[in-house]
Amino acid sequence: MSITTITVAGQNPYPVLIGNGLRNSIAESLPDGVRKVLVVHPPTLAVAAAELREGLSGSVEVLLAEIPDAEAGKRVEVAAFCWQVMGQADFTRTDAVIGFGGGATTDVAGFVAATWLRGVRLIQVPTTLLGMVDASVGGKTGINTNEGKNLVGSFYAPHAVIADLDTLSALPRNEILAGFAEVVKCGFIAEPEILQTIEADLDAATNPESPQFRRMVELSIGIKARVVGEDFTEQGLREILNYGHTLGHAIEHTERYQWRHGAAVSIGMVYAAELARLNGRLSDAVVERHRSILESLSLPVSYPVGRWQTLLSIMQRDKKTRGGMLRFIVLDDIARPTILQAPEPSLMFAAYQEIGS
Repeated sequence: MSITTITVAGQNPYPVLIGNGLRNSIAESLPDGVRKVLVVHPPTLAVAAAELREGLSGSVEVLLAEIPDAEAGKRVEVAAFCWQVMGQADFTRTDAVIGFGGGATTDVAGFVAATWLRGVRLIQVPTTLLGMVDASVGGKTGINTNEGKNLVGSFYAPHAVIADLDTLSALPRNEILAGFAEVVKCGFIAEPEILQTIEADLDAATNPESPQFRRMVELSIGIKARVVGEDFTEQGLREILNYGHTLGHAIEHTERYQWRHGAAVSIGMVYAAELARLNGRLSDAVVERHRSILESLSLPVSYPVGRWQTLLSIMQRDKKTRGGMLRFIVLDDIARPTILQAPEPSLMFAAYQEIGS
């Protein structure tokens, strides 16, 4: 069994394990002194969570906290439910939380671990492509409010991340493809090999059992590890990981979180590309490459033209806005991300017309 280990550097470095058949690595990754473990999981993984509890029961006491799936789980009421379970079980600072699920689940689990007793140990076990390459790595935790996505949260490094590729084999293909938006993002901001791999052989690239797929997962995690290792609390470099997310988060909010994150970010990347093109930064060819790659993955690249004012008002409340000024990550070219701050309203509107349907 081949395991790739990528270390995320920083004040509290931690490993990300990538490979197949890594279930035993969960127990091996538990820190010394842990007596109790809370496994936070969605309903779809209830059976797998029970099996995980069985596998860990010989060494620690395992409690299960089933939370709503996807963004419905990222509410303060859900976090409070987890806190209640921990309080009733006398969780101490030397115990641990395991986030077992997709990106939304690991976001909530991380937030719960960061806030209980001001921080208990955390192990992330992502079970979706999006969770592996994005949400579980980097220490961003958070929940949503009625005003926007991830407005409440913290930066909190896990003890370890375990990305078992076997968990992806049973996922529907559309779930895999939705996760590819974050992989493509890594290709555009830092690693052209990802884009070339998708264009060369789409079927192999999107097959969780292929070496091409694993290579792209490793590249994506490697990029994020390097960036967050240098800028854990998003004071500079880490902002490039938000490519496509400013408009993407606004779309998710508008759609009441019924859209997959990857679908919204896909549109957000095309919008950012159009914004850069109209600003004189990006060529027509690179903009078209955005559309062709994302469309080949069955991801959307347009949004209703009449919703601009709604989206704009949501973006102005986005956590990436500073001093009342909107900030977009854009490209000067592939692997050359930069910040476009406070673009003219007319420029933003014109770019939106280019993606309007």
